[in-house]
Amino acid sequence: MRIALDAMGGDRGAEMAVHGAIAAVREREDLQVILIGPSDHLEQQLAQCGCGVRERDRLSVHHATEVITMDDSPVDAVRKKKEATIMVGFDLVKKGQADAVVSAGNSGATMAAAVRKLGRLPGISRPGIASFFPTLKNPVMLMDIGANVDCRPQHLYQFAVMASSCSRLLLDIERPRIGLLSIGEETGKGNALVKETYELLKQSPLNFIGNVEGRDVYRGDVDVIVCDGFVGNISLKISEGLAEAAMQMLKKEIMKTWRAKLGYLLIRGAFAAFKKRVDYAEYGGAPLLGINGTGIVCHGASDGVALCNAVKLAADMVHNQVNAAIVRTLGEFTA
Repeated sequence: MRIALDAMGGDRGAEMAVHGAIAAVREREDLQVILIGPSDHLEQQLAQCGCGVRERDRLSVHHATEVITMDDSPVDAVRKKKEATIMVGFDLVKKGQADAVVSAGNSGATMAAAVRKLGRLPGISRPGIASFFPTLKNPVMLMDIGANVDCRPQHLYQFAVMASSCSRLLLDIERPRIGLLSIGEETGKGNALVKETYELLKQSPLNFIGNVEGRDVYRGDVDVIVCDGFVGNISLKISEGLAEAAMQMLKKEIMKTWRAKLGYLLIRGAFAAFKKRVDYAEYGGAPLLGINGTGIVCHGASDGVALCNAVKLAADMVHNQVNAAIVRTLGEFTA
């Protein structure tokens, strides 16, 4: 599988992309990674990273000089910067020269580029971005996390179909449990969008279990949570901030007394495991669902570990034919 990696999109430069690409081909022999960016710079980074002959055979560089920054308007950028790295990546997929794209750049521009180059899957009105969240049990998939801030009930219904298909294949869940994010578990709670979506999901063949509240997200009693992109993005950012703040607060408390420091030495393995469990890098990135191809958008601060995992996630989506499952399921439900 050939995964195109936008080497210039993240906050931490091409070095992290190169490290991630090398790690991915070392871990997976079925992968080829195409690094997109200034060829001279990327070749230099590959040489400095100690890339061996075995890995180099499955790494290639595709030249592109323009970059869409985080400050660029997504719509304007994909229209004006036709040779930007993310545009080139999806163009390779369109031409059949790559199977998927991974980028840690501007998420709005990544989605806009995907739609512009590849279009939407049949029957999908609004592609969205899904994200994996750690829970007390198994990971939960939340959709949408920011691509669509204004939605209609039909859009949320399609999010449920897409996320359910993705969760079933990637997490090996036979019949994912779907919850609708609301301000209360009771039927009838929520705004007009939630109430109308509730009726659509209730009448569908999906395994819809009803409304879920924000505090239920991390319990692990549901596999997919559906919401509009406005609510989803706020939920994502609050979760990221909380995880980081919790770690910092624990560190400060540990440093206050020698007893706390001694206790930390005894349980630091547990702290390390906890940090890994809530680290976004372990999940790689967020799948773009609903585009007529495969794309993964990563956190802007992604390091080599996160980008490696994102490349492997993209490969898993291609291998498991997630898009075909979405189209097939949507067709069965609307027939």
